[in-house]
Formats: sequence, C-alpha cells, structure tokens
Amino acid sequence: MALDIVSYGRRGPGGRLRLGFDEIAQIQRTVGHTPEVMVKVSGGARDVGGVEAHLRYIGRHGKLPLETDEGLVQQGRGAARDIVTDWQLELCRSQYKPKPAQGQKDTRAKLVHNIVLSMPAGTPPEKVLAAARVFARENFALQYRYAMVLHTDQPHPHVHLVVKCEHEFEPDKRLYIRKETLRQWREQFAALMREQGVAANATPRQVRGQVRKPYRDPIHHRLRALRAFAQLSLTERDGRRAPQPSTVIRTKLQKVLRDLKAGWVASDAGQAKMRDSRQEVLADWNATANMLRRQGKVGLAAKVDRFTKRMPRVQTDAQRIARRWTQLERQRTRRSDTERFGPPIR
Repeated sequence: MALDIVSYGRRGPGGRLRLGFDEIAQIQRTVGHTPEVMVKVSGGARDVGGVEAHLRYIGRHGKLPLETDEGLVQQGRGAARDIVTDWQLELCRSQYKPKPAQGQKDTRAKLVHNIVLSMPAGTPPEKVLAAARVFARENFALQYRYAMVLHTDQPHPHVHLVVKCEHEFEPDKRLYIRKETLRQWREQFAALMREQGVAANATPRQVRGQVRKPYRDPIHHRLRALRAFAQLSLTERDGRRAPQPSTVIRTKLQKVLRDLKAGWVASDAGQAKMRDSRQEVLADWNATANMLRRQGKVGLAAKVDRFTKRMPRVQTDAQRIARRWTQLERQRTRRSDTERFGPPIR
C-alpha cells in the first residue's frame, strides 16, 4: 500500500541510495496532481447468454463498433452473437457445471472478465482508444480472445474491454486478475497514455491522501442519477419520480441518523486502520523528501512537503455522512428561521 519510493532507489558510487530518473518523474507527477488513470474489473459473465448480453450493452445494441483481437470491427445487432460464436464459449469447461438454483451462490467460473480503462474528463477519446488497443495487444494477444469499444457518452472517455478467461491454446490455463495485476495494469496504461502525449499517472489512492474507496458501479450510477435529479428545477422535476438511493447508501445513512439522535458522533472500527495507513504514507513521503534534498532536489522536496500538508483529513464514510447531514440541518434551520422571523439584523 505505502509509497516506499526509497526502496526503489539505486546505490550511487558512494554507496548511498539515490532516486533514479523514473522515480523522480513519478514523484513529480504525483505531487503535481497529474490526472490518474483508472483500470478496474467491472464483473464478468458465467454463461454464454450473459456474455452476449454484455457485448450488446457496451455496443449500445449495434450502434457502436466492437473491435476484436483479430483487428476486425463488428457493428450491428448481430455483432455480439457473432463474437460469442467465434470465441466458442459453449466449449469452455465451466459450461459443464449446472446453473445454481434461485437464491444459491453461483460458483461457476467466469467465461469473461469485463475490464474498464478510463481517463478523466477532457482527455481526447481517440488517444484513450489508441492506448487501450496497445494495452490489450500487449497483455492478451495470441493468448486470450478479446473485444473492445470506446464510450464517450460520459464526461470521462473510457474503453470497455471484454476478455475471454480461458487460454486459447491451453484450456487448463485461465486468466486470473489479482490486486497486483491491477496495479501493474494501471501503471502500464498510464505509461501508454503518456506515449500518446497525455499526462497520466498511476498511484495508490492512499499515497495521494485519499482514504475513500470508490463505490461499485451500481451505487455510483445511482448516486449520479440522484445528483442529476437534484440539479433539475422544480418545473423540470414536475411529474418525474426521484431516483431512490441504493440499499447500501440508505442503510449507512439510517445508521448514521440513529447515532446522531443518540447524541454521539458516528465512528467505526475502520478509522484506526485508516489512521495507521496515513502514518505509513506520511513516513514514506518524509523519507522521500529527505532523499531528494540529499540529491540536491530541494525544490521538489518542498513540493512533497506541501503535498503531504494538504492531504485531506482521515474520515470514514459514516463520519463524512454525519458531517454533511449536520451541515444540511443547520442550513434548513437558518432558512426556517428566516421565513418565520425575517433576515437577521446586522
């Protein structure tokens, strides 16, 4: 988790550790808040029908072109079916296992991994697609079948990449994606974006002082819908039903409200672990700054010091929700008082 750049240093002629060009460039990107790439696994189907449905979805039911590992571009309502047939997914060993009964956990192996490669808003979409093509070719070509499509319907351009899990020539060999795999993929995709002339970085969120984990896709989409609805005028909202918050968010909010009514500030066991992680990160950054000073990089060391001082304070989700709710309650109280007694006299 920790930065630990010092451990990557190289010993110079005098036997002292020195940071190399790559390490210094990484530090400059991080303290300079260079845009971070995102590489995530968004799921994966366990049966042929699920794979075809996902391919139809990311291809917007035939409206967007799907690029395959063979360099072909397929488009139209039949593109998803053609790709599934070409991949011969029905012959994968996992298909021999029976589908679980309703309510039981599905233990069948995935047929495909659904991967998303994304960049922040404002990034040229064609460069994201170009980097994604190289990424897919370097990691999967001649081993695992894949198809991809570029999406630009949201502010941040991103590529959906669907990869067959079973090796093309060794059926016993499967593609497994672990945390270390994702870390390496992020660094690789960031380097490929830089080759496209786009500033990009890949660092763990804790290293950047971010303690909040990203929400899963369904929760993220629901929150986005709620924010969009909140921005509508009263006229625009007329006749429209407000989106409901996800079960996860609703349950968390209800717990926070119970705690606030009981008269104590929301907290949870995760805060101690988060504080420990922050101390590790600060210690690594401090060691990095000291090494930079010894190498004469005083200006960059000062930037590191400012970067760590401006890190947001450690807060759990419960504490963040409680603070925001308290602020909203104060605003409502002030509005109510103004409506009843008029504006305050100054």
